[in-house]
Amino acid sequence: MQKRKHSWAAFVGGGNKKGEELTGENARILPKATHEERKKQEAKRKGKLKTLAGKLLKTVVGGKETVEKAGAEDVAGNLLKRPSSRKGEERGTPAEETICRFIEQGKFLEACDQIHNLEHSGNDGMGNSESLYELLAERMWTVVGEALSGSDRMLLEPLQSVGESLKWEKQKEAERLGNSLEKDSVSTWSPNFWRKDLEEKLMQYMTAQIPPFASSTDTDETALRQHLSHLERTFLPSLEHRSDVFREAGLLVTYARCCHASLCSHLATLTDSNCFSFSQSLLIYGWSIKMYKRGSQACERPGHSLSLGAQCLVWILLKTEEKLLATAQKEVGKALKEAFDIGKPPWADAAVIEILTEKTEAARQVSESLSEKVEAECLEECLRFLESYEDEVRSFIQLDDCPQIYSTLQILESCCLLRTVWHKLTYICSVSTQQNVKVNGFLHRMEDDIMEHFLQTITTKVKGTLKDHFKKCDSGFDHILESLKQNLLTFGKKKTDIYEALVKAVNAIIITEYMQALLTTPRKTSAVQRRRIVNKIEEDHRMMQTIFKECLGPAAGSLKDPIKAILELVQTSDPEGMKIALLPILKEFPDLRKEHLSAVLDIKDSLSREDRAALLKAFHDNCRESETEANLLFADIEVKPRKCGLCGCLCC
Repeated sequence: MQKRKHSWAAFVGGGNKKGEELTGENARILPKATHEERKKQEAKRKGKLKTLAGKLLKTVVGGKETVEKAGAEDVAGNLLKRPSSRKGEERGTPAEETICRFIEQGKFLEACDQIHNLEHSGNDGMGNSESLYELLAERMWTVVGEALSGSDRMLLEPLQSVGESLKWEKQKEAERLGNSLEKDSVSTWSPNFWRKDLEEKLMQYMTAQIPPFASSTDTDETALRQHLSHLERTFLPSLEHRSDVFREAGLLVTYARCCHASLCSHLATLTDSNCFSFSQSLLIYGWSIKMYKRGSQACERPGHSLSLGAQCLVWILLKTEEKLLATAQKEVGKALKEAFDIGKPPWADAAVIEILTEKTEAARQVSESLSEKVEAECLEECLRFLESYEDEVRSFIQLDDCPQIYSTLQILESCCLLRTVWHKLTYICSVSTQQNVKVNGFLHRMEDDIMEHFLQTITTKVKGTLKDHFKKCDSGFDHILESLKQNLLTFGKKKTDIYEALVKAVNAIIITEYMQALLTTPRKTSAVQRRRIVNKIEEDHRMMQTIFKECLGPAAGSLKDPIKAILELVQTSDPEGMKIALLPILKEFPDLRKEHLSAVLDIKDSLSREDRAALLKAFHDNCRESETEANLLFADIEVKPRKCGLCGCLCC
């Protein structure tokens, strides 16, 4: 039997020079500080063992004189090396030396029995049994370390003795628990910690064998693939190779459990990384499934000893799935915020749909059940985004300073785009009725709010521009119209469903505000001023017609045009012709009142009092009450009644 004097540190990256050579790559993996700490712990442990052996030596072969001559530390260090070939000498040696000899020979079960006998013999007054248990444990872990570091078949017998000693510990623990006198000492009994210590030593070794994952970028999938490939082709086969000797020693269950635990811990560390992307987590998920399938096939083959168990796989998959769903939620939410950033043009609908479906499709390549969960998470994140986006839109609307028309149209465009995207998603994804109701509710509210805000913004701008429009040469009205045209045409290129309705609503606002400004212009004007006003109306009308025809195309023909009707009325030279021109106005705009017509006639050049009275009478004879609220252009236009002439009546 070869002598084994290596400490455990030699097999996990620390200890003497020989130990470092054995560990190879593992020694380079561990940090420098870890090496130094383990060296200190190893030196402390060796000192403790030497002291123990020195105490034991005082009672055997030579007694106190031997210790004084040879030096306690030197003799203690050589205690385990003492030859024990003579049977007579063995019969004459004390129990402690016999125990030490069993430990040195790797007969750990025999040593356990001897220490137990000493412990219950009544001759253990100095408490040497506990120290012997510690010495025994140290030698067992050394054997385990040597078994992990190589494939020497001569280690099988002492490794089997380690397994038998662990069974012995379990048996004795049960006996102690059944003995009321020893029941309280079970928790402090040294062998009670052996199984836990063994698992710790195995975990230290296996963890040291896993190469660190180093990625050049946060989303480096190539580096992760290489790392998983290394685990598959190097790390797991290495553990598989060493598992044979542990199987024969009866320690395979513990060995396999530590393999699984070390791998689970490593993969958990990878997936817990905040910088890991959805695709990286999906790689780990797919790799775990592949390893499980391979392990299941291997279990069916005779002689198989180690594979990734179902329990290990389930833990890894659940952990990775949790990370996948959280990452999907985070990435989808971030992408949607970028796609619909207020103040910037929204992304195309195809790009938005890709945001919400690409992760589901990627997951479907790995697992159908996983893809369903990813899809559900993406849809829920879409709802959460819409809720937050609605709050942003409300905040935008409530800004003190009047937002730009372009920005408002962009939000309206985003709402239209979101409606289109959601409509397509209902065909692509498994959208629930509840989700559909929620989304449509969000979109309806946002569209109504932003449309109302947009039209109010147009009304404010146009009203302010037209306030002195008929007094100034350049009020800026043409600039407002040109700006509106450009914004509306840009909006129209998106081919939204509400474009035509929006342009018609803008047209109605401009016409209404224009008529309001025209009819409330001061009446006392000269003939030159009246002609200038008529020319201005004609020029403005031509410009508005051009703009709305360009925005609406053929649909512009359906727009109501009171400005055209009024121009025809005031540009007709004879009174009878004016009466004829008045009739279609009354038919198309039944809410026209007498004060409105009077204000229009004020801008007519060279109209006699008699002709004016005749026109007002014709109005009175032909006017009728409006039966519907359609085309109520003049209803909200307030014009002060005109008092003029000698009679002071309201008809002239």
